[in-house]
Amino acid sequence: MGGKHGKYVYIARKDGWYIKARVLKGKADTEPTKYIMLGFKRKDVPPTYKVIKEEMLPDEVIKKLYEV
Repeated sequence: MGGKHGKYVYIARKDGWYIKARVLKGKADTEPTKYIMLGFKRKDVPPTYKVIKEEMLPDEVIKKLYEV
């Protein structure tokens, strides 16, 4: 697992882009404040990073994905 001990992940959007996000481990998975979007948008992901699909996230986080 890459990205500083799992602190960072990439979230796969439906349009083919990936957004880098910071994950706060002290929060529950259903809380929208668990994921902080960093504003990095890429077409490919480094092989050591974990990738999360958009469907696994709360609706508030999905809205933030498309603001980047």
